[in-house]
Formats: sequence, C-alpha cells, structure tokens
Amino acid sequence: MDKLWKVLVVDDEAVNLHVLRDILSANYALVYAKSGQQALDTARRHRPDLILLDIMMPDMDGYEVCRRLKAEPDLRHIPIIFVSAMGTVEDEAKGFEAGATDYLTKPISAALVRARVRTHIALVDQASILDRLCVAGEYKDQETGGHVRRIGLLAEALAHALGWSDDACRAIRLAAPMHDIGKIAIPDRILLKNGKLDAEELAIMRTHPERGAAIIGSNGSSLLRLAASIAMTHHEKWDGSGYPRGLAGTAIPLEGRIVALVDVYDALLSPRPYKPAWSLEAVTAYLEDQAGRHFDPVLVPLFLEAVAPGNTFPARPDGNLPDGL
Repeated sequence: MDKLWKVLVVDDEAVNLHVLRDILSANYALVYAKSGQQALDTARRHRPDLILLDIMMPDMDGYEVCRRLKAEPDLRHIPIIFVSAMGTVEDEAKGFEAGATDYLTKPISAALVRARVRTHIALVDQASILDRLCVAGEYKDQETGGHVRRIGLLAEALAHALGWSDDACRAIRLAAPMHDIGKIAIPDRILLKNGKLDAEELAIMRTHPERGAAIIGSNGSSLLRLAASIAMTHHEKWDGSGYPRGLAGTAIPLEGRIVALVDVYDALLSPRPYKPAWSLEAVTAYLEDQAGRHFDPVLVPLFLEAVAPGNTFPARPDGNLPDGL
C-alpha cells in the first residue's frame, strides 16, 4: 500500500482551511493549525512531509514561522509552500529568504495547488529513497557512516559558495551522501580489509563508482540522476589520472568535482583504524598542493574559504560539523 503523505495546512481563516481541505484531502493526510505557534507545535508533534503556510496571522506571521522551522534541525528539511494573498515580488522574495520552497498567491487554483504539492512530495519521496540507500551503505561500512552524512553538508557549502540556487544546493546535499553507495556491492573481505589491498582487490574496489551509478539508476528524477553522476565521477581527477573513466578537467561533471574535493577533505580530517586524523592545517596544505592535479583549481580556494572557522559552514578539526548543520 502506498504511503499516505502528511501535509500540515496553516491558516488563521477557517474558510481557507476548508478550501485546501477540499483540494487535497482525497490524496493526503492533512493536519491543521490556525496560528503561528500552533503551526510550530503541530509540526513538532506530527512531523509532516510538507507544510502549506499562510503569511498574515495575528500572533506570528508566516515568515517568522518559516524561519523558526528552518532553525530546528529536526524540522528544517520539511519543504514549505507559502499560500498568501500577498503577491508582490518583494513578498515572494521575503518568503524565499525565510526558507520557503515555493510560493502560491491567493486566490488559489485547485489544479495549481495539486500540481505544486505533488511535485514537492515527489522530491521528498526521492530524498527518502536516497536516505534509505545511504543507511544501507552505513550498515555495510559503519566506519564511514558519519562521513557520508557530512559529505552532503560540505558539498552544499561549496555549492553555496559557487552561487548555486537554494534548490540546487539542497539537491546536492541530498545526493552527495550516495557517492560511495556502490561499496555495498564490494565483498566484505575487500571492503573491510585492514591491510593494503593487492592489485586484484584494488581493481575490484575501483568498480564501486560504476556499481553505485547502476544501483541508483539513470532514468529517474533529476535528483536521482544527480546522485548517479556523483557516484560515477567522484573518483575522477582533474589531471585525468582518476577512475573509472580517466576523465580530466571540465569533462568531469561539476558535481563530481565538488564531491571529489569534499570527500578527501573529510576523510583526511577523520580518524580511521589505519590512520590518525590529519590536522586542519595539514589538510589545507594538501588540498592546495593538489589543486590542478587531483582537484579543480577553482574549487579549492572557494571551499577552504567556505569552511574556514567563523564562516557559514565551519568544520572542526575532528572532521565533524557544528551542531545543527
């Protein structure tokens, strides 16, 4: 049986709640709130998959509700669609700055509401698929479980530094943790071996990018295609010495170049049974040395600036990210 997705509808006017109920109740499980504070409480209690949020409410406006939701680690991933009579360009810009995913202007079209909700729920579903695959990979190689989660956040930081849109940054955050999913197809005797791999074992290990791309598939949504591209290309090197296809320079998709960089950064900062964690200074020096060889030379300084202490996405020398990121 298909999952019944949960949508939180927030509006202080009962008539507007009834309109949205009539449009959506046949296909979604709806929960309701009539104030900003009630919206926050209901979101915490019910963990909806999507929120439709009015702006003009007496106790707390929708912009503030959105900002507070995005400040809570357990709720910040929930897509929010503003539904408001405030339809100026400035109103919409303020909504997106607060963290909204979409904006609908009243009076609403039933067909448009259904289409937008369906689109955003589909993205939530795809993200859920990727997350389940990521968990499967963590069961296979628990040593790197935290690593794959951090990769998404670090890739998002670099995408943000490159000026990508909020939606594109979110997409790479969701897709990047799938970079090593192909390792679930690698035999444990190779994947979990403590010593150095011999030539035959190394050749098998180096099949994981192609295996990962095959697991994710290339005929799905744009998010799944992005994840497949990352899985296939994150071991390519700028100078052409990487694998599996020996791509060089800009022939490597940008998402692959991004994840190649953040993957090595986090791996070096993280302790492993076979090596201690490197210092932040040593990792920085290594990335700078490998710019133009292993890594895209344009990305290295942008990334190091993005994760520098005191900036938006700082990383600690233990390889972890600050709480809440």
